[in-house]
Amino acid sequence: MGCCESSFFKGHDSNAAEGDNKQHNSNNQHHNHRNDNRQVSQPSNGTDGGGGGGSDGVPAFTEFSLADLKAATNNFSSDFIVSESGEKAPNLVYKGRLQTGGNNNNSNSNNNNRRWIAVKKFTKMAWPDPKQFADEAWGVGKLRHKRVANLIGYCCDGDERLLVAEYMPNDTLAKHLFHWENQTIEWAMRLRVALYIAEALDYCSCEGRPLYHDLNAYRVLFDESGDPRLSCFGLMKNSRDGKSYSTNLAYTPPEYLRNGRVTPESVIFSFGTVLLDLLSGKHIPPSHALDMIRGKNILLLMDSHLEGNFSTEEATVVFDLASRCLQYEPRERPNTKDLVSTLAPLQNRPDVPSYVMLGIPKQEEAPPTPQHPLSPMGDACSRMDLTAIHQILVMTHYKDDEGTNELSFQEWTQQMRDMLEARKRGDVAFREKDFKTAIDCYSQFIDVGTMVSPTVYSRRSLCHLLCDQPDAALRDAMQAQCVYPEWSTAFYMQAVALAKLDMHKDAADMLKEAASLEEKKQRGGRSS
Repeated sequence: MGCCESSFFKGHDSNAAEGDNKQHNSNNQHHNHRNDNRQVSQPSNGTDGGGGGGSDGVPAFTEFSLADLKAATNNFSSDFIVSESGEKAPNLVYKGRLQTGGNNNNSNSNNNNRRWIAVKKFTKMAWPDPKQFADEAWGVGKLRHKRVANLIGYCCDGDERLLVAEYMPNDTLAKHLFHWENQTIEWAMRLRVALYIAEALDYCSCEGRPLYHDLNAYRVLFDESGDPRLSCFGLMKNSRDGKSYSTNLAYTPPEYLRNGRVTPESVIFSFGTVLLDLLSGKHIPPSHALDMIRGKNILLLMDSHLEGNFSTEEATVVFDLASRCLQYEPRERPNTKDLVSTLAPLQNRPDVPSYVMLGIPKQEEAPPTPQHPLSPMGDACSRMDLTAIHQILVMTHYKDDEGTNELSFQEWTQQMRDMLEARKRGDVAFREKDFKTAIDCYSQFIDVGTMVSPTVYSRRSLCHLLCDQPDAALRDAMQAQCVYPEWSTAFYMQAVALAKLDMHKDAADMLKEAASLEEKKQRGGRSS
Protein backbone atom coordinates (compact mmCIF):
# COMPACT_ATOMS: atom_id res chain seq x y z
CA MET A 1 0.00 0.00 0.00
CA GLY A 2 1.51 3.29 -1.11
CA CYS A 3 1.99 6.39 0.96
CA CYS A 4 -1.28 7.70 2.42
CA GLU A 5 -3.42 5.45 0.22
CA SER A 6 -5.37 3.44 2.80
CA SER A 7 -8.98 2.86 1.76
CA PHE A 8 -9.95 4.36 5.09
CA PHE A 9 -9.18 7.85 3.78
CA LYS A 10 -10.18 7.63 0.14
CA GLY A 11 -13.28 9.57 -0.83
CA HIS A 12 -16.52 7.78 -1.58
CA ASP A 13 -17.99 8.39 -5.04
CA SER A 14 -21.72 8.94 -4.52
CA ASN A 15 -22.37 7.88 -8.11
CA ALA A 16 -20.07 4.87 -8.16
CA ALA A 17 -20.43 2.51 -11.08
CA GLU A 18 -22.74 -0.45 -10.76
CA GLY A 19 -21.43 -4.02 -10.72
CA ASP A 20 -20.95 -6.18 -13.78
CA ASN A 21 -23.63 -6.93 -16.36
CA LYS A 22 -24.53 -10.22 -14.71
CA GLN A 23 -26.86 -8.56 -12.21
CA HIS A 24 -30.48 -9.60 -12.45
CA ASN A 25 -32.86 -7.43 -14.49
CA SER A 26 -34.85 -6.59 -11.37
CA ASN A 27 -31.88 -4.62 -10.09
CA ASN A 28 -32.03 -2.36 -13.13
CA GLN A 29 -35.58 -1.31 -12.32
CA HIS A 30 -34.30 0.93 -9.56
CA HIS A 31 -30.82 1.77 -10.89
CA ASN A 32 -31.53 5.44 -11.46
CA HIS A 33 -33.39 5.76 -8.20
CA ARG A 34 -30.42 4.51 -6.19
CA ASN A 35 -28.09 7.02 -7.77
CA ASP A 36 -30.54 9.81 -6.96
CA ASN A 37 -30.61 8.86 -3.30
CA ARG A 38 -26.97 8.36 -2.44
CA GLN A 39 -26.63 11.82 -0.93
CA VAL A 40 -26.91 11.34 2.81
CA SER A 41 -27.93 13.66 5.61
CA GLN A 42 -25.48 15.34 7.92
CA PRO A 43 -24.88 13.42 11.16
CA SER A 44 -26.14 14.51 14.54
CA ASN A 45 -24.30 14.12 17.85
CA GLY A 46 -22.88 10.66 18.28
CA THR A 47 -22.93 9.86 14.60
CA ASP A 48 -20.01 8.72 12.58
CA GLY A 49 -20.70 10.22 9.25
CA GLY A 50 -24.08 9.54 7.69
CA GLY A 51 -24.12 6.64 5.07
CA GLY A 52 -20.66 7.42 3.72
CA GLY A 53 -18.57 5.44 6.15
CA GLY A 54 -17.12 6.84 9.33
CA SER A 55 -14.28 7.05 11.81
CA ASP A 56 -15.18 3.77 13.45
CA GLY A 57 -14.85 1.87 10.15
CA VAL A 58 -18.58 1.57 9.31
CA PRO A 59 -18.66 1.35 5.50
CA ALA A 60 -20.90 3.30 3.18
CA PHE A 61 -24.30 1.85 2.37
CA THR A 62 -24.09 -0.25 -0.79
CA GLU A 63 -25.71 -2.99 -2.83
CA PHE A 64 -24.46 -6.55 -2.42
CA SER A 65 -24.76 -9.37 -4.91
CA LEU A 66 -26.62 -12.52 -3.92
CA ALA A 67 -23.40 -14.45 -4.55
CA ASP A 68 -21.59 -12.32 -1.95
CA LEU A 69 -24.22 -13.05 0.69
CA LYS A 70 -24.44 -16.75 -0.14
CA ALA A 71 -20.69 -17.03 0.27
CA ALA A 72 -20.81 -15.11 3.56
CA THR A 73 -23.53 -17.34 5.07
CA ASN A 74 -22.47 -20.71 3.64
CA ASN A 75 -25.42 -20.60 1.25
CA PHE A 76 -27.75 -19.46 4.04
CA SER A 77 -26.99 -22.50 6.14
CA SER A 78 -29.32 -23.18 9.06
CA ASP A 79 -26.17 -23.25 11.23
CA PHE A 80 -25.80 -19.52 10.58
CA ILE A 81 -29.31 -18.53 11.73
CA VAL A 82 -29.18 -16.13 14.69
CA SER A 83 -32.78 -14.85 14.85
CA GLU A 84 -34.46 -15.85 18.08
CA SER A 85 -37.45 -17.52 16.44
CA GLY A 86 -35.26 -19.88 14.43
CA GLU A 87 -36.05 -21.37 11.04
CA LYS A 88 -39.83 -20.81 11.35
CA ALA A 89 -39.48 -17.03 11.73
CA PRO A 90 -41.12 -15.07 8.87
CA ASN A 91 -37.92 -13.08 8.25
CA LEU A 92 -34.78 -14.99 9.10
CA VAL A 93 -31.54 -13.35 10.28
CA TYR A 94 -28.21 -14.99 9.52
CA LYS A 95 -24.70 -14.17 10.58
CA GLY A 96 -21.97 -14.30 8.00
CA ARG A 97 -18.54 -13.08 7.01
CA LEU A 98 -17.95 -11.27 3.75
CA GLN A 99 -15.35 -12.67 1.42
CA THR A 100 -15.36 -9.55 -0.82
CA GLY A 101 -16.86 -6.06 -0.86
CA GLY A 102 -20.26 -5.03 -2.23
CA ASN A 103 -21.11 -4.29 -5.87
CA ASN A 104 -20.07 -0.65 -5.50
CA ASN A 105 -16.77 -0.09 -7.27
CA ASN A 106 -15.75 2.71 -4.92
CA SER A 107 -12.78 2.27 -2.64
CA ASN A 108 -14.92 1.95 0.44
CA SER A 109 -15.94 -1.55 -0.58
CA ASN A 110 -12.51 -2.59 0.72
CA ASN A 111 -13.83 -1.84 4.19
CA ASN A 112 -16.27 -4.74 3.77
CA ASN A 113 -13.63 -7.41 3.19
CA ARG A 114 -13.82 -10.13 5.85
CA ARG A 115 -16.34 -8.07 7.83
CA TRP A 116 -18.81 -9.93 10.03
CA ILE A 117 -22.39 -9.12 9.01
CA ALA A 118 -26.00 -9.86 9.90
CA VAL A 119 -28.28 -10.66 6.96
CA LYS A 120 -32.06 -10.40 7.21
CA LYS A 121 -33.86 -12.48 4.59
CA PHE A 122 -37.45 -11.52 3.83
CA THR A 123 -40.17 -13.81 2.53
CA LYS A 124 -40.66 -13.67 -1.24
CA MET A 125 -43.93 -11.75 -1.15
CA ALA A 126 -43.11 -9.29 1.64
CA TRP A 127 -41.67 -6.84 -0.90
CA PRO A 128 -42.84 -7.70 -4.44
CA ASP A 129 -41.60 -4.39 -5.87
CA PRO A 130 -37.76 -4.19 -5.85
CA LYS A 131 -37.83 -0.40 -6.23
CA GLN A 132 -40.03 -0.03 -3.16
CA PHE A 133 -37.69 -2.27 -1.18
CA ALA A 134 -34.66 -0.28 -2.38
CA ASP A 135 -36.36 2.99 -1.41
CA GLU A 136 -36.94 1.77 2.13
CA ALA A 137 -33.45 0.29 2.45
CA TRP A 138 -31.71 3.46 1.24
CA GLY A 139 -33.78 5.52 3.70
CA VAL A 140 -32.59 3.43 6.64
CA GLY A 141 -29.09 3.18 5.15
CA LYS A 142 -28.61 6.95 5.52
CA LEU A 143 -28.52 6.60 9.30
CA ARG A 144 -25.18 6.30 11.07
CA HIS A 145 -24.99 6.37 14.87
CA LYS A 146 -22.93 4.70 17.57
CA ARG A 147 -26.10 3.55 19.37
CA VAL A 148 -27.40 1.72 16.29
CA ALA A 149 -26.28 -1.53 14.65
CA ASN A 150 -26.08 0.26 11.31
CA LEU A 151 -27.46 -0.93 8.00
CA ILE A 152 -24.60 -1.28 5.50
CA GLY A 153 -26.31 -2.71 2.44
CA TYR A 154 -29.07 -4.63 0.73
CA CYS A 155 -29.65 -7.09 -2.09
CA CYS A 156 -32.44 -7.38 -4.69
CA ASP A 157 -32.03 -10.42 -6.94
CA GLY A 158 -35.06 -12.08 -8.50
CA ASP A 159 -37.41 -12.85 -5.63
CA GLU A 160 -34.70 -12.34 -3.00
CA ARG A 161 -34.91 -9.30 -0.69
CA LEU A 162 -32.12 -9.06 1.87
CA LEU A 163 -30.75 -6.45 4.28
CA VAL A 164 -27.13 -6.38 5.49
CA ALA A 165 -26.16 -4.86 8.85
CA GLU A 166 -23.23 -4.68 11.24
CA TYR A 167 -23.00 -7.92 13.21
CA MET A 168 -23.18 -7.62 16.99
CA PRO A 169 -21.33 -10.57 18.56
CA ASN A 170 -22.53 -10.46 22.18
CA ASP A 171 -26.15 -11.59 21.82
CA THR A 172 -29.38 -9.79 22.61
CA LEU A 173 -30.68 -8.12 25.73
CA ALA A 174 -33.41 -10.76 25.88
CA LYS A 175 -30.88 -13.58 26.05
CA HIS A 176 -28.89 -11.82 28.74
CA LEU A 177 -31.97 -11.02 30.81
CA PHE A 178 -34.13 -14.08 30.30
CA HIS A 179 -31.84 -17.02 29.51
CA TRP A 180 -28.58 -16.69 31.44
CA GLU A 181 -29.22 -18.52 34.68
CA ASN A 182 -25.83 -17.98 36.27
CA GLN A 183 -25.31 -14.31 35.52
CA THR A 184 -27.31 -11.21 36.33
CA ILE A 185 -26.97 -7.90 34.53
CA GLU A 186 -26.15 -5.37 37.22
CA TRP A 187 -28.36 -2.37 37.87
CA ALA A 188 -25.96 0.23 36.42
CA MET A 189 -25.79 -1.73 33.16
CA ARG A 190 -29.58 -1.87 32.93
CA LEU A 191 -29.71 1.89 33.29
CA ARG A 192 -27.11 2.20 30.53
CA VAL A 193 -29.14 -0.02 28.22
CA ALA A 194 -32.23 2.12 28.80
CA LEU A 195 -30.36 5.36 28.07
CA TYR A 196 -28.49 4.11 25.00
CA ILE A 197 -31.66 2.79 23.36
CA ALA A 198 -33.48 6.02 24.20
CA GLU A 199 -30.61 7.92 22.53
CA ALA A 200 -30.87 5.69 19.46
CA LEU A 201 -34.60 6.31 19.19
CA ASP A 202 -34.11 10.04 19.65
CA TYR A 203 -31.48 10.15 16.90
CA CYS A 204 -33.70 8.21 14.50
CA SER A 205 -36.63 10.49 15.29
CA CYS A 206 -34.52 13.61 14.66
CA GLU A 207 -33.37 12.14 11.33
CA GLY A 208 -36.93 11.63 10.13
CA ARG A 209 -37.19 7.89 10.92
CA PRO A 210 -39.38 7.90 14.07
CA LEU A 211 -41.13 4.59 13.38
CA TYR A 212 -39.63 1.43 14.84
CA HIS A 213 -41.48 -1.79 14.19
CA ASP A 214 -41.80 -4.23 17.07
CA LEU A 215 -39.31 -2.77 19.57
CA ASN A 216 -38.52 -5.39 22.21
CA ALA A 217 -35.61 -6.86 24.15
CA TYR A 218 -34.58 -9.03 21.20
CA ARG A 219 -33.92 -5.87 19.16
CA VAL A 220 -31.32 -4.64 21.68
CA LEU A 221 -27.90 -6.03 20.72
CA PHE A 222 -24.46 -5.84 22.31
CA ASP A 223 -21.37 -5.00 20.25
CA GLU A 224 -17.78 -6.20 20.67
CA SER A 225 -17.28 -3.74 23.55
CA GLY A 226 -20.49 -4.81 25.26
CA ASP A 227 -22.22 -1.51 24.45
CA PRO A 228 -25.96 -1.86 23.77
CA ARG A 229 -27.13 -0.95 20.29
CA LEU A 230 -30.52 -0.85 18.62
CA SER A 231 -30.96 -3.20 15.65
CA CYS A 232 -31.49 -1.26 12.42
CA PHE A 233 -33.81 -3.97 11.11
CA GLY A 234 -36.73 -2.61 13.13
CA LEU A 235 -36.38 0.74 11.37
CA MET A 236 -37.48 -0.92 8.15
CA LYS A 237 -40.97 -2.25 7.73
CA ASN A 238 -41.33 -6.03 7.85
CA SER A 239 -43.34 -5.81 4.62
CA ARG A 240 -44.51 -3.23 2.13
CA ASP A 241 -47.67 -2.49 4.15
CA GLY A 242 -45.82 -2.40 7.49
CA LYS A 243 -48.58 -4.36 9.23
CA SER A 244 -46.48 -7.28 10.44
CA TYR A 245 -45.99 -7.43 14.21
CA SER A 246 -44.08 -10.48 15.35
CA THR A 247 -44.41 -10.37 19.14
CA ASN A 248 -47.31 -11.67 21.18
CA LEU A 249 -50.26 -9.31 20.86
CA ALA A 250 -50.31 -8.93 24.65
CA TYR A 251 -47.25 -6.68 24.26
CA THR A 252 -48.41 -4.54 21.34
CA PRO A 253 -49.54 -0.90 21.67
CA PRO A 254 -53.34 -0.55 22.16
CA GLU A 255 -53.73 1.62 19.06
CA TYR A 256 -52.09 -1.06 16.92
CA LEU A 257 -54.82 -3.47 17.96
CA ARG A 258 -57.40 -0.86 16.94
CA ASN A 259 -56.09 0.21 13.53
CA GLY A 260 -53.05 -1.93 12.69
CA ARG A 261 -50.76 1.07 12.35
CA VAL A 262 -47.43 1.85 14.01
CA THR A 263 -46.96 5.49 15.06
CA PRO A 264 -44.15 7.31 16.88
CA GLU A 265 -46.25 7.03 20.04
CA SER A 266 -46.46 3.25 19.50
CA VAL A 267 -42.68 3.13 19.65
CA ILE A 268 -42.74 4.87 23.04
CA PHE A 269 -45.21 2.25 24.32
CA SER A 270 -42.88 -0.53 23.17
CA PHE A 271 -39.96 1.22 24.87
CA GLY A 272 -41.99 1.06 28.07
CA THR A 273 -42.16 -2.73 27.74
CA VAL A 274 -38.36 -2.82 27.39
CA LEU A 275 -38.08 -0.79 30.61
CA LEU A 276 -40.28 -3.39 32.31
CA ASP A 277 -37.97 -6.14 31.06
CA LEU A 278 -34.95 -4.31 32.50
CA LEU A 279 -36.65 -3.79 35.84
CA SER A 280 -38.13 -7.25 36.27
CA GLY A 281 -35.82 -9.55 34.34
CA LYS A 282 -38.99 -11.05 32.85
CA HIS A 283 -41.22 -10.41 29.87
CA ILE A 284 -44.34 -9.20 31.70
CA PRO A 285 -47.45 -8.12 29.78
CA PRO A 286 -47.87 -4.35 30.23
CA SER A 287 -51.37 -4.67 31.70
CA HIS A 288 -50.08 -6.87 34.53
CA ALA A 289 -47.12 -4.60 35.17
CA LEU A 290 -49.30 -1.48 35.30
CA ASP A 291 -51.45 -3.14 37.97
CA MET A 292 -48.29 -3.67 40.05
CA ILE A 293 -47.11 -0.10 39.47
CA ARG A 294 -50.48 1.35 40.45
CA GLY A 295 -50.40 -0.81 43.57
CA LYS A 296 -46.96 0.62 44.43
CA ASN A 297 -45.57 -2.94 44.50
CA ILE A 298 -42.22 -1.84 43.11
CA LEU A 299 -40.18 -4.37 45.05
CA LEU A 300 -42.51 -7.14 43.91
CA LEU A 301 -41.87 -6.23 40.28
CA MET A 302 -38.07 -5.86 40.61
CA ASP A 303 -35.79 -8.67 39.40
CA SER A 304 -35.08 -10.88 42.43
CA HIS A 305 -31.67 -11.78 40.96
CA LEU A 306 -30.51 -8.24 41.70
CA GLU A 307 -30.76 -9.20 45.39
CA GLY A 308 -31.45 -5.62 46.40
CA ASN A 309 -28.35 -4.24 44.68
CA PHE A 310 -30.10 -1.23 43.18
CA SER A 311 -31.22 2.24 44.18
CA THR A 312 -34.89 2.37 45.12
CA GLU A 313 -34.97 6.06 44.14
CA GLU A 314 -33.56 5.29 40.68
CA ALA A 315 -35.90 2.33 40.27
CA THR A 316 -38.84 4.55 41.15
CA VAL A 317 -37.86 7.04 38.43
CA VAL A 318 -37.66 4.22 35.87
CA PHE A 319 -41.00 2.78 37.04
CA ASP A 320 -42.64 6.17 36.68
CA LEU A 321 -41.18 6.58 33.19
CA ALA A 322 -42.37 3.09 32.20
CA SER A 323 -45.85 3.94 33.50
CA ARG A 324 -45.93 7.11 31.37
CA CYS A 325 -44.76 5.20 28.29
CA LEU A 326 -47.53 2.62 28.76
CA GLN A 327 -50.41 5.07 28.92
CA TYR A 328 -53.43 3.93 26.90
CA GLU A 329 -53.80 7.27 25.15
CA PRO A 330 -50.84 7.88 22.79
CA ARG A 331 -50.84 11.66 23.38
CA GLU A 332 -50.18 11.12 27.10
CA ARG A 333 -46.87 9.33 26.50
CA PRO A 334 -43.47 11.12 26.62
CA ASN A 335 -41.40 11.82 23.51
CA THR A 336 -37.89 10.54 22.82
CA LYS A 337 -36.20 13.64 24.23
CA ASP A 338 -38.14 13.13 27.48
CA LEU A 339 -36.79 9.58 27.63
CA VAL A 340 -33.18 10.75 27.30
CA SER A 341 -33.52 13.65 29.75
CA THR A 342 -35.07 11.35 32.38
CA LEU A 343 -32.56 8.51 32.05
CA ALA A 344 -29.31 10.47 31.56
CA PRO A 345 -29.06 11.71 35.20
CA LEU A 346 -29.42 8.15 36.51
CA GLN A 347 -26.15 6.91 35.00
CA ASN A 348 -23.91 6.11 37.97
CA ARG A 349 -20.91 4.20 36.54
CA PRO A 350 -20.02 6.12 33.38
CA ASP A 351 -16.31 5.24 33.47
CA VAL A 352 -16.80 1.46 33.67
CA PRO A 353 -16.74 -0.23 30.24
CA SER A 354 -19.88 -2.13 29.30
CA TYR A 355 -18.04 -5.41 28.74
CA VAL A 356 -16.78 -5.24 32.34
CA MET A 357 -20.29 -4.74 33.69
CA LEU A 358 -21.58 -7.59 31.53
CA GLY A 359 -18.73 -9.84 32.65
CA ILE A 360 -17.67 -10.69 29.08
CA PRO A 361 -14.28 -10.37 27.37
CA LYS A 362 -13.79 -7.48 24.98
CA GLN A 363 -13.51 -9.05 21.55
CA GLU A 364 -10.58 -7.89 19.48
CA GLU A 365 -9.34 -9.65 16.41
CA ALA A 366 -5.64 -9.46 15.68
CA PRO A 367 -4.48 -9.42 12.07
CA PRO A 368 -3.08 -12.72 10.76
CA THR A 369 0.64 -13.16 11.29
CA PRO A 370 2.74 -13.35 8.10
CA GLN A 371 4.31 -16.71 7.44
CA HIS A 372 7.94 -15.54 7.61
CA PRO A 373 9.48 -14.72 11.02
CA LEU A 374 8.79 -11.26 12.42
CA SER A 375 10.99 -8.87 14.33
CA PRO A 376 10.05 -8.05 17.95
CA MET A 377 8.14 -5.01 16.62
CA GLY A 378 6.32 -7.08 14.03
CA ASP A 379 5.49 -9.75 16.56
CA ALA A 380 4.13 -7.19 19.04
CA CYS A 381 1.98 -5.58 16.33
CA SER A 382 0.65 -8.90 15.06
CA ARG A 383 -0.47 -9.67 18.61
CA MET A 384 -1.75 -6.08 19.07
CA ASP A 385 0.31 -5.93 22.28
CA LEU A 386 0.35 -2.16 22.86
CA THR A 387 2.48 -2.49 25.99
CA ALA A 388 5.22 -4.32 24.09
CA ILE A 389 5.04 -1.77 21.25
CA HIS A 390 5.50 1.02 23.81
CA GLN A 391 8.58 -0.64 25.29
CA ILE A 392 10.12 -1.10 21.84
CA LEU A 393 9.52 2.54 20.84
CA VAL A 394 11.05 3.74 24.12
CA MET A 395 14.15 1.60 23.56
CA THR A 396 14.49 2.55 19.87
CA HIS A 397 14.39 6.28 20.71
CA TYR A 398 15.17 8.42 17.61
CA LYS A 399 17.74 6.33 15.79
CA ASP A 400 15.44 6.01 12.74
CA ASP A 401 15.13 9.77 12.27
CA GLU A 402 18.65 10.23 10.91
CA GLY A 403 18.69 12.10 7.61
CA THR A 404 15.04 13.19 7.66
CA ASN A 405 15.76 16.89 8.37
CA GLU A 406 18.00 19.53 6.86
CA LEU A 407 17.69 22.86 8.70
CA SER A 408 19.19 26.27 7.97
CA PHE A 409 21.19 28.10 10.62
CA GLN A 410 18.38 30.64 10.96
CA GLU A 411 15.86 27.91 11.68
CA TRP A 412 18.15 26.45 14.32
CA THR A 413 18.51 29.75 16.13
CA GLN A 414 14.89 30.91 15.99
CA GLN A 415 12.72 27.87 16.65
CA MET A 416 14.76 24.84 17.49
CA ARG A 417 15.02 25.37 21.25
CA ASP A 418 11.28 25.64 21.90
CA MET A 419 10.46 22.83 19.51
CA LEU A 420 12.98 20.41 20.98
CA GLU A 421 11.79 21.32 24.46
CA ALA A 422 8.23 20.36 23.49
CA ARG A 423 9.49 17.06 22.09
CA LYS A 424 11.51 16.44 25.24
CA ARG A 425 8.43 16.95 27.40
CA GLY A 426 6.55 14.59 25.13
CA ASP A 427 9.28 11.96 25.47
CA VAL A 428 9.15 12.16 29.25
CA ALA A 429 5.37 11.82 29.26
CA PHE A 430 5.57 8.95 26.74
CA ARG A 431 8.12 7.11 28.85
CA GLU A 432 5.99 7.59 31.98
CA LYS A 433 2.83 6.46 30.11
CA ASP A 434 1.09 9.82 30.43
CA PHE A 435 -0.24 9.45 26.92
CA LYS A 436 -2.63 12.41 26.82
CA THR A 437 0.18 14.78 27.82
CA ALA A 438 2.47 13.13 25.27
CA ILE A 439 -0.11 13.78 22.54
CA ASP A 440 -0.27 17.46 23.48
CA CYS A 441 3.51 17.90 23.54
CA TYR A 442 4.14 15.98 20.34
CA SER A 443 1.37 18.00 18.68
CA GLN A 444 3.20 21.22 19.63
CA PHE A 445 6.35 19.84 18.02
CA ILE A 446 4.53 18.74 14.85
CA ASP A 447 2.48 21.93 14.47
CA VAL A 448 5.59 24.13 14.25
CA GLY A 449 6.56 22.21 11.12
CA THR A 450 10.26 23.12 11.07
CA MET A 451 11.29 19.51 11.71
CA VAL A 452 9.58 16.33 10.57
CA SER A 453 10.05 13.23 12.66
CA PRO A 454 8.64 9.82 11.74
CA THR A 455 9.40 8.68 15.30
CA VAL A 456 7.24 11.43 16.79
CA TYR A 457 4.39 10.44 14.49
CA SER A 458 4.74 6.77 15.44
CA ARG A 459 4.84 7.62 19.14
CA ARG A 460 1.79 9.85 18.87
CA SER A 461 0.08 7.10 16.89
CA LEU A 462 0.59 4.67 19.76
CA CYS A 463 -0.65 7.29 22.24
CA HIS A 464 -3.85 7.62 20.21
CA LEU A 465 -4.29 3.84 20.23
CA LEU A 466 -3.88 3.72 23.99
CA CYS A 467 -6.47 6.51 24.28
CA ASP A 468 -8.91 4.51 22.12
CA GLN A 469 -8.55 6.81 19.08
CA PRO A 470 -7.67 4.40 16.26
CA ASP A 471 -8.65 6.78 13.45
CA ALA A 472 -6.18 9.43 14.68
CA ALA A 473 -3.58 6.68 15.21
CA LEU A 474 -3.95 5.60 11.59
CA ARG A 475 -3.48 9.15 10.33
CA ASP A 476 -0.25 9.56 12.31
CA ALA A 477 1.12 6.21 11.14
CA MET A 478 0.40 7.21 7.55
CA GLN A 479 2.16 10.54 8.07
CA ALA A 480 5.18 8.64 9.40
CA GLN A 481 5.14 6.61 6.19
CA CYS A 482 4.97 9.81 4.11
CA VAL A 483 8.06 11.16 5.89
CA TYR A 484 9.94 7.86 5.64
CA PRO A 485 8.32 5.74 2.86
CA GLU A 486 10.34 2.58 3.53
CA TRP A 487 10.12 2.56 7.34
CA SER A 488 8.64 -0.71 8.55
CA THR A 489 7.50 0.77 11.86
CA ALA A 490 5.11 3.11 10.05
CA PHE A 491 3.50 0.13 8.31
CA TYR A 492 3.34 -1.88 11.54
CA MET A 493 1.57 0.97 13.34
CA GLN A 494 -0.91 1.24 10.46
CA ALA A 495 -1.59 -2.49 10.76
CA VAL A 496 -2.55 -2.16 14.43
CA ALA A 497 -4.75 0.88 13.81
CA LEU A 498 -6.50 -0.80 10.88
CA ALA A 499 -7.16 -3.90 12.97
CA LYS A 500 -8.65 -1.71 15.70
CA LEU A 501 -10.94 -0.27 13.01
CA ASP A 502 -12.04 -3.81 12.00
CA MET A 503 -10.29 -3.46 8.64
CA HIS A 504 -8.52 -6.78 9.02
CA LYS A 505 -7.72 -7.43 5.37
CA ASP A 506 -5.90 -4.08 5.12
CA ALA A 507 -4.20 -4.78 8.45
CA ALA A 508 -2.89 -8.11 7.18
CA ASP A 509 -1.60 -6.44 4.01
CA MET A 510 0.23 -3.84 6.09
CA LEU A 511 1.87 -6.52 8.23
CA LYS A 512 3.11 -8.30 5.14
CA GLU A 513 4.48 -5.09 3.63
CA ALA A 514 6.24 -4.16 6.88
CA ALA A 515 7.80 -7.61 7.15
CA SER A 516 9.02 -7.42 3.56
CA LEU A 517 10.65 -4.03 4.29
CA GLU A 518 12.45 -5.56 7.27
CA GLU A 519 13.62 -8.41 5.10
CA LYS A 520 14.85 -5.89 2.53
CA LYS A 521 16.88 -4.11 5.20
CA GLN A 522 18.47 -7.36 6.27
CA ARG A 523 19.62 -7.72 2.67
CA GLY A 524 21.17 -4.24 2.80
CA GLY A 525 18.21 -1.88 2.12
CA ARG A 526 17.34 1.17 4.26
CA SER A 527 14.69 0.22 6.81
CA SER A 528 14.40 -0.37 10.52
